[in-house]
Amino acid sequence: MLNLLRMDLYRLMRSKAFYICLGFLLTTVFLCYGMLFLVGTPKGQETAPKIGMGALVETGGDTSILDGMDFIEMIRKSCMDGGAYHLVFGILTAIFVCTDFHSGFVKNIMTLHRKRWKYVSSKLLTMGIADLFYLAVCFGFGAVMNLLFHHMVPFGEWRDILFYLSWAWLINMAFAALIIMLCVFTKNMAAGVSMAVVLSCGLVVMPLAGIAGLFNADGWFPYTLYYNMSSGPSFYSMPADLKVYAVGFVFIIVYTIASVVFVTKQDV
Repeated sequence: MLNLLRMDLYRLMRSKAFYICLGFLLTTVFLCYGMLFLVGTPKGQETAPKIGMGALVETGGDTSILDGMDFIEMIRKSCMDGGAYHLVFGILTAIFVCTDFHSGFVKNIMTLHRKRWKYVSSKLLTMGIADLFYLAVCFGFGAVMNLLFHHMVPFGEWRDILFYLSWAWLINMAFAALIIMLCVFTKNMAAGVSMAVVLSCGLVVMPLAGIAGLFNADGWFPYTLYYNMSSGPSFYSMPADLKVYAVGFVFIIVYTIASVVFVTKQDV
């Protein structure tokens, strides 16, 4: 198991997709800070005409746009709540898992590791480590951007940041488990990437929730991964805020078991 995990980590760190996806996330954080600096701060509104973006200030300039916003909310709005992080992380997971089937390398893995739960566990743990690295880098980069843009928003409490990071990591892990399950079922990279795109943006769960709402049958929606990632608490205030941990943990267990069943039943 440890050798398999070490091999997966080595392959992930050597892949171009890992760094391309990270670069995309950092770009979204930078653009979010840059746009809000130009639109929402007096100094930014003075700078915008000098760099040819005066029209942006004329149409959307409003210093109140940053009222009540802190560092966590800035990161959430830049890449987390809208599904950008899930989109990128889901695509990375699909590419990483489906490459085994596309190249045929999975046959060599299964020959050496006949207990197929180890294969699924290694993939999930690898993506969990990648998720932790991505979150740490994005938050660290956001902190640097906040300082460079003249401390545009307050950082808030470290305990709030750690609380948000912990449950966001768990929900992202559950989403990775979902993509792994779909990839081992389809064994197709195009299908895996397509489903990662559709599911990360809520293009399945939102219409279903809308239809179910017409019949007052949408009580399940607050327990979906998409809802909890976009609407989960930014800080702990009551025991109900811990629901995100339970949702993430349950989905990880369910999707991981399903992945093991698919890998065991199917020929590779």
